[in-house]
Amino acid sequence: MSPHHLNPSSLKSRFTTRFLRALTNINAQNPISSSSPREILQRYRRIKVAADKSMAYSVRSRRTWSRAMRWKLRSRSWRQASSVRRLKITTTCHQAIMKKTAHERESKTTTGEEVGFGVQTDGLRELVPGGEAMDICNLLDETAHYIKCLTTQVQREQIAS
Repeated sequence: MSPHHLNPSSLKSRFTTRFLRALTNINAQNPISSSSPREILQRYRRIKVAADKSMAYSVRSRRTWSRAMRWKLRSRSWRQASSVRRLKITTTCHQAIMKKTAHERESKTTTGEEVGFGVQTDGLRELVPGGEAMDICNLLDETAHYIKCLTTQVQREQIAS
């Protein structure tokens, strides 16, 4: 399906446009030359990163999970940069994310332990990017949005294949 048939401001449209552009770039940079396990694994990783990056940038920085994923992707790409520059920039990005999530945490008074969730929320915190720094209310809200975005990603990838 062409992204032109979708509402240009919708999440699906933004994701589809970014993901198709990333796939085009992957194919242009590294055309399929052989089916060795190493090349297949590298291609899989590139496509996975492209999908994650497209999803996080489509949501923009409105959600904690998208800010955490963008920070993770940026820090991964900055590993090739000099260690001094990388440390300064990633520290600044990480501080900005933590400041935002700390503010969100302070704005909510309910915690998971008060409600009686406990162990279940620990597993959820590991699954949602940036979930470690969220209170239970924000965690559930971010999880719902993250699942919605993952569903969109899977639907778009099924249409593309």
